[in-house]
Order: sequence, then C-alpha cells, then structure tokens
Amino acid sequence: MCPAGHWETDLRHSITHVALVVRDYDEAIGFYCGVLGFDLLEDTYQPVQDKRWVVVRPKGGQGASIVLARASKPEQEPYIGNQTGGRVFLFLNTDDFSREHQRLKDAGVEFVRQPQTHEYGTGAGFRDIYGNLWGLLALTEGTRLQFEFRHSLERACVRGPLIVMGCGNSAISPNF
Repeated sequence: MCPAGHWETDLRHSITHVALVVRDYDEAIGFYCGVLGFDLLEDTYQPVQDKRWVVVRPKGGQGASIVLARASKPEQEPYIGNQTGGRVFLFLNTDDFSREHQRLKDAGVEFVRQPQTHEYGTGAGFRDIYGNLWGLLALTEGTRLQFEFRHSLERACVRGPLIVMGCGNSAISPNF
C-alpha cells in the first residue's frame, strides 16, 4: 500500500510528543490548560537540566501530547511564537465546532481566520498566547473515518530510518 520507494514493515510507530518552545512554564500552562482546556499530564522538575518536564494534551485526546519547553538558550528565544515560520503549527479537532469556536472567542483567543466550511469539514485559524498559528477543525465524519483508515494503512510507510507520516496523497488539506 506504500508508494514506490517505500516498503512495508511490521514496525509500528507513533508521534508521542511535540515540543513547543514557550517563554514561561506557568504562563503556558495557564493558557493551554486554563484557556484551551487541555489536561496537564505531567509537571516534573528535572534537576540535572534545571528544567521542568511539562506535558499537556487536549481534554479527551488519545494521541500525541505537547511538551511545553521553556527556551533555555538565547538562540531558542526567537522561535517563541514562531515555531513554524508563520505556518499553521498544530490542528485541534473538535466534535462541536460552533461550541468550541464560541468558547475560545469568549475566552479572548485571537482568531485570525474566520470559520470556513470545506469538503473535509469546518475550520478557523487562531493564535496561541505566543503567536503560534493553530487550526481549529471539525472534520466531517466521512473525512475523519477516511483519515483514520488511511493512517492505519500508511503508518508503516518507511523510507530508510525515517518514518514518513501520511505518505501518499491525502484528501485532507486544510487551507490555512
């Protein structure tokens, strides 16, 4: 099922964490847990590195979590709020777009792209506390099922030692 140049394998991989560079741990926890409603999975001091291991995940989420990583070197500071060079960084899927969009607006979240409906579902763009761009999505049922099916077929597409996530063409291409 993998494109030419890839091979199928018995290996199973998944992305566990995504690091997000932040200015301050408590400020970031306040936004991601207090405003976005994420769960705080862990907040542990790491004395050897003089850092905290802070992990959050959307409430009810089963997938990857976000490690809130305070910039620890001057060269990391410019990436706070510009993690992906102005592109949308992460997409937050919800089961009720209208409810979540209104809840976030009421909480003062800045939306930079108003809701639009496409064949894959409804989406809007917002900024987090640092300026990183996010997509808020409510995928249509068929698209969500198609994505989950494609993911189960393609999760083993490998190119050398690198796992190629979502190799092949995809019907899901949010216009953000």
